Amino acid sequence: MRRAHVIGAGMAGLSAAVELARAGFAVSVADGAAQAGGRCRSYHDPQLGRTIDNGNHLVLSGNDAVAHYLGVIGAGDRLSGPDTAEFAFVDRISGERWHFRPNEGRIPWWIFSKARRVPGTRARDYIRLAGLTTGAPGQTVADRIDPGGVVWDRLLDPVLLAALNTAPAEGDATLAAAIIAQTLGRGGKAMRARIAEPTLAAAFVDPALAWLGRHDAKVTLGQRLRSIDFDGDRVCALNFASGIQDIAPGEPVILAVPPWVATDLLPGLTAPDDFRAIVNAHFAFAPPPGTPPMIGVIGGAAEWIFAFPDRISVTVSAADRMIDTDRETLARAFWADIAAIHGLPPERPAWQIVKEKRATFAATPAQEAKRPPAKTRWRNLFLAGDWTRTGLPATIEGALRSGVTAARLAGSAALL
Repeated sequence: MRRAHVIGAGMAGLSAAVELARAGFAVSVADGAAQAGGRCRSYHDPQLGRTIDNGNHLVLSGNDAVAHYLGVIGAGDRLSGPDTAEFAFVDRISGERWHFRPNEGRIPWWIFSKARRVPGTRARDYIRLAGLTTGAPGQTVADRIDPGGVVWDRLLDPVLLAALNTAPAEGDATLAAAIIAQTLGRGGKAMRARIAEPTLAAAFVDPALAWLGRHDAKVTLGQRLRSIDFDGDRVCALNFASGIQDIAPGEPVILAVPPWVATDLLPGLTAPDDFRAIVNAHFAFAPPPGTPPMIGVIGGAAEWIFAFPDRISVTVSAADRMIDTDRETLARAFWADIAAIHGLPPERPAWQIVKEKRATFAATPAQEAKRPPAKTRWRNLFLAGDWTRTGLPATIEGALRSGVTAARLAGSAALL
């Protein structure tokens, strides 16, 4: 049986390993962390007395790579969400509330419905979004459309901020256009919000590890890769802290690690080197019946509030301004938003703040230009990760897509 090696057990690495195993490879997966999942991990927090996710990762019904991955590993039922595309918003300052409801089909007749579009907007306000799809490479969103107005403030800015994890006006226009094309461009049928249930690990990680185990894949955690040896145009050995793994001719290696690790391991690799933070907060409070599962906040400390059966969570994107803020101060500000918006008592329940300083690469034109393809100059070495050239910003969809791409290239190379 052909052998293949995957370094990294995050979403990209697990996706690659699953695809390689499906193609008939005997797969070995190694990761330096104590648990699989990378940024999409779940753990029991003793301060809350609950199992939480490190962050609130939203996917959509139209995320094809997500659907494929979950279908293969038998976890297609691990996502929950509404039957239609409906997004609740609230203005923290004015108290105004509204819902954005795109219609199911690709023809966007919702722009002509006051009940569906953002309050205070007209149909022609949305037509200008078409300008985002045309222009030269290397442009920012602000180079293509005016970053202002009601549609921008109440829809485009919060949505693109969450997707790009970068201030939208300075974000790469091509990436922003890809987000619009795969959401608004495909209609509400592709925009139904989906949340992992009950946790990220239960949906994306544990079923994958179980599936890989049933397909004779070996997953080793706590095994850090120190260096890679090369023989001409191929990888010939992987040097782990625990020992050396020789790589026979024809055995592919997929490197699915963060970009700063990849650049340390591979001479001459260009990769994103500017990053943006994400701050998440979790509160041990079971929301009352009828609480919206997700609501976007305009003008508050929180940006998105998620209601789970046993907790309420907050996510703030491009949160570099908050990284050095005292955790108590953040918890106080976030709970003030939650209490005011959901009509809850002002007394804070037990809480936890999770800060990720290098959550994703900055989705700017300069960083987009640094994203490498999956194929490298070594014929048996391939890259995977949401920071590689996926055509999407750093999302679960992009990470899973990158794993499939790398695995298929590796499979083809092994046949040569």
